[in-house]
Amino acid sequence: MTTAHTTLNDVRQPIDRANGLPNAHYTDPNTFAEENQALLIDGWAGLAVTADVPEIGDAVPLTFLGIPLLLIRDKSDQVRVYQNICRHRGMILVDAPRKIEGVIRCPYHSWCYSTEGRLVTTPHVGGPGQNKHDSIERNDLGLIEVRSHIWREVVWINISGTAPSFEEAQAPLLERWAEFEKPLYHGGADSAFELTVNCNWKLAVENYCESYHLPWVHPGLNSYSRLEDHYHIEEPSAYSGQGTYVYRQLTGENGAVFSDFEGLDPKWDTAAEYIAAFPNVLLGAQRDHAFAIILVPEAVDRTTEKVHLFYASPETDGALRAANTEQWKGVFEEDIFVVEGMQSGRAAPGFDGGRFSPAMDGPTHLFHDWVAGRLDTHRTKLAAE
Repeated sequence: MTTAHTTLNDVRQPIDRANGLPNAHYTDPNTFAEENQALLIDGWAGLAVTADVPEIGDAVPLTFLGIPLLLIRDKSDQVRVYQNICRHRGMILVDAPRKIEGVIRCPYHSWCYSTEGRLVTTPHVGGPGQNKHDSIERNDLGLIEVRSHIWREVVWINISGTAPSFEEAQAPLLERWAEFEKPLYHGGADSAFELTVNCNWKLAVENYCESYHLPWVHPGLNSYSRLEDHYHIEEPSAYSGQGTYVYRQLTGENGAVFSDFEGLDPKWDTAAEYIAAFPNVLLGAQRDHAFAIILVPEAVDRTTEKVHLFYASPETDGALRAANTEQWKGVFEEDIFVVEGMQSGRAAPGFDGGRFSPAMDGPTHLFHDWVAGRLDTHRTKLAAE
């Protein structure tokens, strides 16, 4: 039996000589944990969307990479992310989505926090009837806030707090899509769905950012937006993806269409772009709607895809909106057998990460190069400590 020995140096070669990432990056729990730190915790990862907490006081507990987090819209209408733990004994504060009418109360010893994270009450902390103690400095014991940023209605988080600002980290993408800086309106309950796929999250990125598979995996889509109508999108260290010169606007039975985003270049009348913003957010931009897919790594071989659709207007035709959701859900479901099949293939010891088509696989190679580069930097930093 032959076992391949691809290294990160092999991955970082020019595309005509590079191998893909070794099997361990899709199957090994230790490598999964290392990547979680280097790629997701130390960078700007997607967590949720603002529509998950639409009203003041809305709070949703989330688990990301095993970390208990709390997404909340505070009393000043700001979306925040906290570690979902009491500073007293580490008890989970909120165990189910709910409305915070007053304060966030720990169910264990009733320590209470404002929605802005301040510790406001500590019942009996100094003994029965004594709600203060000299050693308990409330100003120092607020909720642990996770650094966050809102862009395209996605809540991005930098758990380590060490990444450059979001504006700096994603500057190339913000510039590329500057004309799409318009208000986005979530379509509501019928414009959100989840898919659970039995694969490593990186395979979902790799599949999304290339158009090579369209003729065989998406024959319906390819019937009008053909492989030859697509182009590569490649920005080293930031994002990769694909664009199409042929975007067909969805039309209802009565001729209804969604409102367009105002002020777009005429090229977007017939074009669209689909970009993987590293590490884990997949974005789509069209003339009349947008979407975001947040990839949540549940395990080394299991991923939840959280899909949300947005529109240029808060008022949209319900039937057309439902049809659009079903259309995209069908497209994304067509990819499941591919990413799960590649995951199963990573159990083959002879697989050396594969080779790339220099003409067709540029976006995927760029993502692999980014992963390998981040891991090299992470390992170098650890070795120096």
